[in-house]
Amino acid sequence: MDAAEFRRRGKEMVDYVADYLENIEKRQVYPDVEPGYLRSLIPEEAPEEAESYEDVFKDIERVIMPGVTHWHSPYFYAYFPTANSFPAMLADMLCGAIGCIGFSWGTASEATLIALLAARSKIVKLIQADHPDRSETHIISKLVAYSSDQAHSSVERAGLIGGLRMKKIPTDNKFSVRGDALQKVLEEDRATGLIPFFFCATLGTTPSCAFDCVTELGPICNAEKIWMHIDAAYAGSAFICPEFRPLLNGIEFADSFNFNPHKWLLVNFDCSAMWVKNRSDIIGAFKMEPLYLKHDHQESGNHSHWQIPLGRRFRSLKIWFVFRMYGLKGLQAYIRKHVGLAKEFESLVRADQRFEISADVVLGLVCFRLKGSNELNETLLKRINNARKIHLVPCQLAGKFVLRFAVCARTTESRHVQEAWCHISHLASELLQELPH
Repeated sequence: MDAAEFRRRGKEMVDYVADYLENIEKRQVYPDVEPGYLRSLIPEEAPEEAESYEDVFKDIERVIMPGVTHWHSPYFYAYFPTANSFPAMLADMLCGAIGCIGFSWGTASEATLIALLAARSKIVKLIQADHPDRSETHIISKLVAYSSDQAHSSVERAGLIGGLRMKKIPTDNKFSVRGDALQKVLEEDRATGLIPFFFCATLGTTPSCAFDCVTELGPICNAEKIWMHIDAAYAGSAFICPEFRPLLNGIEFADSFNFNPHKWLLVNFDCSAMWVKNRSDIIGAFKMEPLYLKHDHQESGNHSHWQIPLGRRFRSLKIWFVFRMYGLKGLQAYIRKHVGLAKEFESLVRADQRFEISADVVLGLVCFRLKGSNELNETLLKRINNARKIHLVPCQLAGKFVLRFAVCARTTESRHVQEAWCHISHLASELLQELPH
């Protein structure tokens, strides 16, 4: 493909992408193919001779789209949003063309791991400064890290990768970790000879969008010399709105903070932003300087020392495009619209006496269920997803099976929320009519 054909094909692809997104709600949100469906649609081996672009392009609809879950459909209410906007897509195209191998973080999962490993390195050095006779292996065997019992599984995975003991702190009736719960576990563990060194607080948990009480937890962590990392992967974007900023109270106690613009700030996946209070703690854990990577400006902030991978994509370009083309007011309006749609769905649920709300609705997530057994709600969710009209995922809250309705797509409007609720309500009616009276 030469530059002339690239111009022509690029325009065709832009048209295809625009048509796809404009008409996405006409597509079935969740695929009904089985794993392995591709085997009969593609050859077993790569072609010997080059194929035409037309043949490749035709196979997008024939081969690829039947297996796609349409995350940007206004009928997708599962997990959390994955951001999408036209400016970000244009920036992604430019990013690919520049091909910059930058030297920061890929996702919130990686940010948690980075913070954990930096905290481990820091505590080992502190202890060895006072006790030079203690080996690194011995110290690490005594270390213990903590998170909420509602924290994302990536926090636990970070502990596994780091070879570290990880404990979960029980939450209160709002699914939030409080200071007294952490203090109790710290005292118990210190009494047995363990060394607490890291706590991951969550602002906006995945199951219910709960907020750990950082104003209580932060002073404890600071006093105990425990690194406090804050994971605000989803909720962090909302803090651009003044009315949600109180949810961030206590941030001054944090050693590191992370949120994902690719979730709720209109920046395409992947784009994760991490802040650290003292960059020397991060650099001290990861700095390696072979001769071939040295340069004249490396002390000005060489991010290859801030992470596990050496290089990264030019993700900041997407942020630059989106921030400039939406402006703060546009981004705030987008966040507020999603929160308003979630509140609308909450009011529909509350108006139906058969249902109950399972957690406070703070941002764009509604946790709800039919009043009744877990089995009843499992069956309802199965019927909702089998119908393929909308897509939801569940969570477990206080032993109850709960349905999550997350406003995800940029194009979701009130009519989509109303349609989704009518669909859920209808399936619930059918299900309840089948029960023995």
